[in-house]
Amino acid sequence: MSVAKVGAVVLDCPDPRALAGFYADVVGGTPDGEGDWVQVQVPGGPLLAFQGAPGHVPPRWPAPDHSQQFHLDLEVEDLDTAEKEVLALGARPLDTEDRTRTFRVYADPAGHPFCLCAC
Repeated sequence: MSVAKVGAVVLDCPDPRALAGFYADVVGGTPDGEGDWVQVQVPGGPLLAFQGAPGHVPPRWPAPDHSQQFHLDLEVEDLDTAEKEVLALGARPLDTEDRTRTFRVYADPAGHPFCLCAC
């Protein structure tokens, strides 16, 4: 028996509405909320929430002296197709060296690392 269940995954960012919109476009759902707290109920998944953080400094990946702090693994059917879509939405690639792996690493518009993973 577990002690708790996950209620939400919360990411600090400079613009909660913008980052919620990015993730809603990537994983589905609709941004809900205003100001310093905007959330997206992911269809069939957890609540993603975005909290305003003045002075937010994004993690650096990979950087042993500046931990990534957190990242999301997002499962996709086709890595090439998904990559084109997240790049068009504002993601930027963080690791383009090995295209044979079953995952690719990106940063969201606020700088948080996330992976697209072949399922």
